[in-house]
Amino acid sequence: MAGEEEKREGKGFTVQDRRRFSPDTGEARENTGAAAAGTAQETKEGGSESQSAERSRQDLLPEINFSTFVISLSTQALMQLGEIASPLSGKVETDIPAAKQMVDILGMLQEKTKGNLNSSEERLLEDILFDLRMRYVEAVKKSRSN
Repeated sequence: MAGEEEKREGKGFTVQDRRRFSPDTGEARENTGAAAAGTAQETKEGGSESQSAERSRQDLLPEINFSTFVISLSTQALMQLGEIASPLSGKVETDIPAAKQMVDILGMLQEKTKGNLNSSEERLLEDILFDLRMRYVEAVKKSRSN
């Protein structure tokens, strides 16, 4: 029984803050050697290759800001409108109500962020909404004619 307790105690885990920005100041953090050492230690303690592959994949993802967030939402709307194929299935599928909801979400974002965006973010959101609304109208016309 005592041996089992010792084994359990040795298999603990550590929590490391890997956020790119400081929660206090919101400024970008420098990559420190401590984070790299922690990653190496986790791999030694039983981390699998898939975990390290996932970490490197996350390092390759672009930084999220307002513009990339808006673009990701518009990409979802385009998939739901049947304009682009789903990356999961590889098939072009249409879901008009879900596309309308995504366009409405983008419209709500535009309304709620009015006066808080820089000119390029404002223009991006305006252009994307115009394009998606036109595509939505065309998709509704096409679905009614079929």
